[in-house]
Amino acid sequence: MSRWIWLVMMWLISVPMGLAATPADWGPLEVVGRSIEPGSSARFPFIPDTTYQASLLNIPVFVARGARPGPTLCVTAGIHGDEINGVEVARRVFVGTDPKALAGTLVTLPMLNADGFRSGSRYLSDRRDLNRYFPGSSRGSVASIIADALFTHVVSDCDALVDLHTASFHRTNAPQIRVDVDDARSFELARHFSGGIIIAGKGPRGSLRREAVEAGVPAIIYEAGEPMRFEPDKIEPGVEGVRSVMRFLGMLQGKPVLIPADRIFRGSTWSRVPAGKAGFFFPEADLGDRVTRGQKIGYVVDPLTDVLTPALAHRSGEIIGLAVAQPVLSGYALFHIGEGGTAAPTEERSDVEPGEDVAGPVDVGVGEIQMRDHAQDAATGM
Repeated sequence: MSRWIWLVMMWLISVPMGLAATPADWGPLEVVGRSIEPGSSARFPFIPDTTYQASLLNIPVFVARGARPGPTLCVTAGIHGDEINGVEVARRVFVGTDPKALAGTLVTLPMLNADGFRSGSRYLSDRRDLNRYFPGSSRGSVASIIADALFTHVVSDCDALVDLHTASFHRTNAPQIRVDVDDARSFELARHFSGGIIIAGKGPRGSLRREAVEAGVPAIIYEAGEPMRFEPDKIEPGVEGVRSVMRFLGMLQGKPVLIPADRIFRGSTWSRVPAGKAGFFFPEADLGDRVTRGQKIGYVVDPLTDVLTPALAHRSGEIIGLAVAQPVLSGYALFHIGEGGTAAPTEERSDVEPGEDVAGPVDVGVGEIQMRDHAQDAATGM
């Protein structure tokens, strides 16, 4: 039986995962030195010290300990400091969770890169991307030390993980869930997220999601919107998605909502600006639009010569990410076009940054702009 036939069969059977065994004695929970009683919640700093290092690197921790036994769901956000939609999703999920009505434990880390959040930077103060340093090391760089502390003291004790992101670098994403479809438990989380699309891929080495899965913790990413702004139409689907996952895990009352099978995207490719065609970019299509190969979906105009180059869809599919209007240089990723369906996805092709090219197909000419069929790249905040 092929993997994807099996996945479709799993789609027809909705059974809670039952990730955590029910403890015989459901009592207080210890999290980084704090004790949270059943039926209560608490907010506290990850580092209790009033030191110089703590003042720079500390992150908030929100914990709701349910009145009844159940699994532990960890929700993380702000691993890139400029991706603030996810921070608000995490906050709303926690605020809207009544511990007296909760089964299990909700651990929320809404601002993993608090220093970057305060400064509006994707990166840590040492200019490293925290989401490439998991599981980390206590004897490494600042990024590695932070990753090690989070992974050792929180993530490794989770029964499931939802990591919240947006697109990066002046791009925006349609609401989407990224998941390693080869990990059955992670895939179950993704398909019970209630909305958006599912994009297959393991994620980059060193990313929180990939390393969590490899450590035995099922994990998914929710991506929506663009960096450095709050977007209610991207935040609310994220909140509802996390709540649907909590219902699926048996943590909340009610029925989870499934994402339809035809919203699983088996592949995605990027359209880029070719050499010599830099200028001002203006999109003429939007997120969620269905496009056909050869359709004009935007243009680039050279501000010094007024030469206009149309951007044509290099394939038929749905726009799942795009660059906002801005000046662009050669090679810049413009439109992320996904191909839906339930056939086997292209391995690893949706989890690399637009600027992080790996070996892939050669450029192909489409209209006056060469569009690179580079499915490995994605406008993701991962």
